[in-house]
Amino acid sequence: MDAIDDLHFERLYRQDPDPWRVASAWYERRKRAVLLATLARERYGHVFEAGCGGGDMTLALARRCDQICAVDLAPSALRRVQAKLRADPVAATVRILALKLPRQWPPVPAGGFDLIVVSELAYYLDDAACALFLARLHASLGAGGELVACHWRAAFHDRQQPTDGLHEAIGALPGLRRLAHHHEEDFRLDLWRNPS
Repeated sequence: MDAIDDLHFERLYRQDPDPWRVASAWYERRKRAVLLATLARERYGHVFEAGCGGGDMTLALARRCDQICAVDLAPSALRRVQAKLRADPVAATVRILALKLPRQWPPVPAGGFDLIVVSELAYYLDDAACALFLARLHASLGAGGELVACHWRAAFHDRQQPTDGLHEAIGALPGLRRLAHHHEEDFRLDLWRNPS
């Protein structure tokens, strides 16, 4: 990610295996439940999770898809995902990649991804990186595919994009139709579908 030191997130995960309390904090558990409940389909083919962190959302998504590509920049976070998967039968459906989004990008399946999940990630990107990220998201989403974005709304020191502006920019991508919108004091969640 541009404008933030490449090792920023790795340092956070080395200091604490769950720096945002994704597994335990009520905010995180509730937000994850809202996101999963908002998805329009019970099951998806190919899913791309951008910024998978320690894998709590990854495991939930893996139970609802045939294949998931989970990407993060921090090797320590990815080791945590791998550890969670060792004893889980969904492990065979998960591909974990260490990539610096958006300059590096996962392989896109033929026909594009059926679901792309962007949660608590895109607001770390500077303007140029964000524009490239959005273009690549749009190009990677298959016909009839869904894109869900969920971001915290409060200010914090390493934020590069405002949540509302970011979601409006995603919604302005050509052809996307918003299916769901959830807006509250702590976070905003939007779900769009690419035309068939």
